[in-house]
Formats: sequence, structure tokens, C-alpha cells
Amino acid sequence: MTAITASLVKELRDKTGAGMMDCKKALTESDGEMEAAIDWLRKKGLSKAAKKADRVAAEGLVGVKSDGKTGAVVEINSETDFVARNEQFQKMVGEITDLALSAGGDLDKLLGAKMSDSPMNVEDYVKEMVATIGENMTVRRTAALSVDEGVVSAYVHNKSADGMGKIGVLVALESSGDSEKLGDFGRQLAMHVAAASPLALTPQELDSGVIDRERAIYLEQAKASGKPAEIVEKMVEGRLRKEFFQQVVLLQQTFVIDGKATVEQAVKASEKTIGAPVKIAGFMRYALGEGIERQDDDFAAEVAAAAGSK
Repeated sequence: MTAITASLVKELRDKTGAGMMDCKKALTESDGEMEAAIDWLRKKGLSKAAKKADRVAAEGLVGVKSDGKTGAVVEINSETDFVARNEQFQKMVGEITDLALSAGGDLDKLLGAKMSDSPMNVEDYVKEMVATIGENMTVRRTAALSVDEGVVSAYVHNKSADGMGKIGVLVALESSGDSEKLGDFGRQLAMHVAAASPLALTPQELDSGVIDRERAIYLEQAKASGKPAEIVEKMVEGRLRKEFFQQVVLLQQTFVIDGKATVEQAVKASEKTIGAPVKIAGFMRYALGEGIERQDDDFAAEVAAAAGSK
């Protein structure tokens, strides 16, 4: 018998839109066989979205919300932008974003949370929406930031409705200073993050694989100079510090609000207005559909082919 692992349960859930416990039971009843488990769910009427769940959902909305010291961001996908503009879909995104504040960045906890105007939890509610609207939808991911003292500021770019759009950003600031002014500065930083897409707060927090990739590129370019190995190494490290880190490290980026100071300098300058030291405790940036492999369908050719087949 195949072991019923969490990844296997998730795969079945992604394929069918059925609840986590239902998927686990289906796999258990089917000795871990995926197709048999899908059939089991369909027979029980628990796989209403089985066919739709295979379709790529790369549109939708990113929802963000902050209640002061806590903030949450969630990405909810649909197949088309048309559905993302639907009031019913936007209402669902708003409610799920509210619940994300309590989920603390835990996706399973969010999916299990009860909707405010329905007896169903988030996971089952989305499944019903798939069956009702006729498009694949999924709560793809969520994250949260919080501070003991300070604020978590939120910003939405390409806003479709209050608190939701194509890009959602959270910035957590620790400070004992004026909370209103701190919040204003936090929003500016969040706007910067939306525009500049930093990968990490500091060089130390960058993924080592990302650094190694850039180092390899710089090394090949430096070797072409014909200079000694020790000089080449210094050239590579210098370019990493002066070029790459300044492009992708938040504190070293040029602050887009004034185009002159670095973000680190801007944070320091803000302390005069805020009245206390300010520290960026973290940030989170969600761009709709990033990392999803989209289908490049030629709709015009599809229509032409359909017309020609008649």
C-alpha cells in the first residue's frame, strides 16, 4: 500500500477541489492510488470541480489588510481577469483576507477558518464558488507580519477594490515613535517595495543560490579581462556589493520616493519626524500569478479552428 503522505493529499486536493480530510479518506480507501481516489470522490459527490481544477488559475486578486500591529496578505487565483472583477469574487477575497489576519500566515489554518456569512470553512466555500461560477479558483498562499511595538503598513498596487489588487505589500516597522507618522512612512516604504521588488532586507538574508548565480556571471566577465586571479576575485566581489546588492537588497536600494537616498538612509532620516529609532522588521511582496506556469493559448486561432471544424 502506498503511504498516504501530506504531499499526496495536497496533490489530490489540487486536482479535485475536495476537502483535505475527504482527500485523505479517499486515498486511504483507494490504497493510495490517485485515479481511484479521484473516482471515489466523484462517486461521493465530493469532486464537483474535478475538471475545472486542472485548468490554470493565474489571474485573480491579492488581498492585503493591516489592523495596526498585524498585517496579512493572501493570493486568491481565478482563471480569468473577468471573474476577478466580479463583485461576488471580490467579496469572497475581502472576507478571506480578513480571516488571514488571524491565520498568522498558516495556509491550512486559513483554509479551515469559518466564513463570516456561511456555515462553510474557506476551503469548502471556495469549492462551492468554483462550482457556481464555473472557473477554477484557489487560495494559493498567505503570509503575515506583526510587531510588538510599531506598525505594519499595507499597500495595494493596481487596486481593483479596497484592499485588493495585482500587487500587495506589507512592511513591518518597529518603533516607539508617533504611530501615525510611522504608518505614513511605512506606506511609502510599501510603495517602494511594490515598485523595486527587493529580494531581501539585507545581503545576509539573500538566498545563497541567487548570489552564486550572479557571482558566476560576474566571474566569467571578469576573466575576459585577462587580469590575475586575485584581481578577478576582487572585481567580482566589488560588483556584487556595488551593483547586485544595490539592485535587490531593500536597505541598499535607492528610495523611489525621492530617488536620491538609500532606503537605509531614508529610514534614518524618518526618525527625526517620528521621534524615535525606526527599524524595518520585515516586508512581504505578493505579485499576482508570480511563479505560476501560464498557458499561452491563442484564443483567435482556437476560435478559427472551432469554426473550421463545423
